[in-house]
Order: sequence, then structure tokens, then C-alpha cells
Amino acid sequence: MQNKQFIYPVKLQPGDKVAILSPSAGLPEIFPEVFDLGLQRLRENFGLIPVEYSCTRKMNTSPEARARDIMAAFADPEIKAVICSIGGDDQIKVLKHLDPEVLRAHPKPFLGYSDATNLHMYLWNLGIVSFYGGAIMTQFGRYYAMDEYTVESLRHALFQDGEFEIMPASEWSDENYNWGEPEKLRLRVPMFSNPGWKWHNAGSIIEGTAWGGCLEIVDYHLRAHRYLQPLERYKDCVLFLETSEEMPSAEYVYRVLIGMGERGLLQQFSALLMGRPKTWNFDRQLSTEQKYTYNREQEEAILKALQEYHPSMPVIFNMDFGHTDPQFMVPSGGYVRIDGIEKRVFVRY
Repeated sequence: MQNKQFIYPVKLQPGDKVAILSPSAGLPEIFPEVFDLGLQRLRENFGLIPVEYSCTRKMNTSPEARARDIMAAFADPEIKAVICSIGGDDQIKVLKHLDPEVLRAHPKPFLGYSDATNLHMYLWNLGIVSFYGGAIMTQFGRYYAMDEYTVESLRHALFQDGEFEIMPASEWSDENYNWGEPEKLRLRVPMFSNPGWKWHNAGSIIEGTAWGGCLEIVDYHLRAHRYLQPLERYKDCVLFLETSEEMPSAEYVYRVLIGMGERGLLQQFSALLMGRPKTWNFDRQLSTEQKYTYNREQEEAILKALQEYHPSMPVIFNMDFGHTDPQFMVPSGGYVRIDGIEKRVFVRY
């Protein structure tokens, strides 16, 4: 059942002010057209008022400055939620500059993914539910139009209470255009038919609290060992993981899971939700056959690690969250129910 130590922040109302932060990379400075389109969609599709901070449109800001933006946004009573502009690769450096008591006293919906895994983990440690997904430049500023699958999930996360069933998206994509060519923002991205999720060790009903994020950032925390909790804190939680546009090798994925297994961490979780891996990037544009091979090799690496450390763990592969499009918001610290008998998944937003 849902861990009673976690609280869900108050939901939003149309007209509320929302902080738009860059706690990782300040890419809005380099690609303002994409960022502004995302802000426009936030206003028009959701009726929310974006509020920018000192680092939102600045590259190469210090961890201390980014932490000040985070603290100011959470402490401001007029700000009702915090949304990341985009990810990056060094947000872990920001965490030591945060005041946990301020965040604990002012819980608010927090959205972002990839490098934002760092803040999701920090809030998890404070007992605050956050929502993994929904960055301004990728989901809101998506080419052509926002995907309705993503929009529906964002509405649940931002505005609605209750338990909702998560269904596979009808189609998906991991390809996009170059942000340096803003004239293409109105073009459709290539989309592919979704064959659905792949279940392993199905057959039981599992309830638990979600913990996880981007596998590469989880690896940061395995190495730093500064923000991980005692093992018993993760007992019977539901692990969710996905890999980034860096497209790590299957061997790397296997080694990260080895690290979790040797710590005794992997064995604490009751199930694994695995996001569909991104199999295409500008510097590595895989063919359809190569994409299939990459996906299969990652799945085999995960199953190999689980066979060694947690062979009975149920797994759902190719789920619609993370670095592919569209995505549902994963409630980090929130309630998840996996019906392996009927092959259905429910989350509480």
C-alpha cells in the first residue's frame, strides 16, 4: 500500500502561477523559440501563468545560483508548481545547496525528468510526491503539437486527484528535428505504431511506492552515496528506470544494476517499470533494425542482472515514460498498483 510518509502536494487551478526553472542546463538561452513555444502551450492548453527566474534563460550558471532559484520558487506562496525547462548532466551538484526544511514546509508539484531525477530523489527523501516527466522544451514545446497522451497525463498530475489507469500509447517516437532550425517547429515528427508493453514474471498484484528515474543519474547516486536512504526505506517500493539520449550500452546498464544488486538495493523492490529506451539521436541515427537490436540487448542485460539478484521480480518493458514521446507522468513517491493477472497498471496522481 501507499507509504503514509509521503504527501501529495495541493493540485493547481487555472490561472495559477508556475515557476519555470533551469536547475540543470540553461538551454532556453540557446533555443528561445522552442522554449517560448513551450511557455505558450502552458498558457493556452493549461491556463497556467509561467514565471521565470534568474537562471531560467542562462547557460553555465553556478549550482548555488540554481539552488537559490529552486528555494525561491518553493518558498513563494504565489507559486503553485515548479516545472523544469529541460534536463542536463550536473544537477547533483545543486542538491547540497538546498534547504530541506524549506522544501518540506512548502511542498509543491514538481515536474521534470532526465537530470531532474536528482530533485525527484531529494523530494522523495523528504516524503514529497513529485511527477517524473513533462519538461517545457520537450513535452510542452513539442514539434507540431503536444501529444494528447502526454496532455492527459499532465492534466492528471497537475489538476486531478485519484487513481488512474495507465494505458500504452497508440504510437511513439524517439526522433526529432534540430532545435537550431526553428522553422521546423510546426512539422510533425515521425511516429511509429506501438505494439504495447512487454511483461515478464506477470501473474501477481503488487502495490507500492514509486522510486527511480533516469538510470544514468541513478548511477551518479550509487557512486556518490550521499542521498540514498537506508535499504529498508525502499522495501516493497516499485522501481522505475529509463535510459537517456546518450543511449548507454547494454553492458553499462547491466553494470549499474550489478551495483544496485551488490548494495542489496535492487532486491528491495517489488517490481520494475522500464521505460522504452531512446534508440535514435542526432549523432547516432539507428535504422529500424538497429533500434530493435539496441532495445533487445538492453532488455537482455536487465533480465541477466535480475536473474542474478532478483529472479522473481516482475518487469514491464517499453513503458511510455522517459526520453521517448509521448510520456505519462510517473508519480515519484506516489502509489502504484500493478495487476499482473489482468496486465493493467494504475497510479495515483
